[in-house]
Formats: sequence, structure tokens, C-alpha cells
Amino acid sequence: MSISYYTAEGLKKLKDELEHLKSVERPKASQAIAEARDKGDLSENAEYDAAKEAQGLLEMRISKMEDLYANARLIDESQLDISKVLVLSNVKIKNQANGMEMKYTLVAESEADLKTGKISVTSPIGKGLLGKSVGEIAEITVPNGKLNFEILEISRD
Repeated sequence: MSISYYTAEGLKKLKDELEHLKSVERPKASQAIAEARDKGDLSENAEYDAAKEAQGLLEMRISKMEDLYANARLIDESQLDISKVLVLSNVKIKNQANGMEMKYTLVAESEADLKTGKISVTSPIGKGLLGKSVGEIAEITVPNGKLNFEILEISRD
């Protein structure tokens, strides 16, 4: 499994979700199995089979998240350069075609949320902006053609 980089907020969310799965969902799954087992004959007990399957899926999810957490690294925001667009950069860009200005924060894929202006570094726009400096034009291929964005400003919160 590869190393993933997180902001402090993103890492806390991951840890909280993992704790919830272990301390709340896992006991619930065990309880469901116990209740189904108490209902008698296990060979014809669909409820028992469903509860066992749900527990198996939950354990797989917990295992995947533990791996993810074990390979998570915190990004030291103070060490990030602001002369170029990097992960966690706030970037103000201007669409050359229509003059529209937009501001985005580039984040790890797991933290992307377009509603709050957080775009993934793995998205077409994110990839196109990475490594660019103020004044440069980023040519980005999107499903309906090419877009040119001028980098107006790079900052950190």
C-alpha cells in the first residue's frame, strides 16, 4: 500500500472514522449475530447468514482503514513552498476563455470537496495546476476540450 499525505484535519477524520467502526459498529455487528443465533436453527437462518456477512464486510473495511492509517503521513504545511502550486496551495486562477476567476485549494483525493473549493491533486484541473507559478498558463484537457487558466495568486491559509 502506498503512503498517502493528509492535512491534520483529514488525518483526524480518518482516525475518528476508524475508532467509530471499532468501538460502535463492531459491537453492533456482534450483537446482531448473537441475536440471530438465539433464534434457533442456524442452517435455515437467513438473518444469521446476513449478520455474519455484514460482520465480514465490516472487518474488511476496518482492516483497509487500518492499513490506510498506518501509511498516512501528516503534511508539514510550514515547509511548503508558495512559489509553485503544490498540495494545500490556495490558487486563484482565471479562465482565459471567459475571464472568470476562481479560487481552489488543492488537497489529497480523500479530502476533495468541490462545494468548499477543495479539488483533488489527481483531478484534471489539479494535475494541470501542480508545479505552475504565478503568471504561468496551465493548459488543462477536460472531457469537452482544452481550458487555459492563468495562475493569478498562490497562497497558504
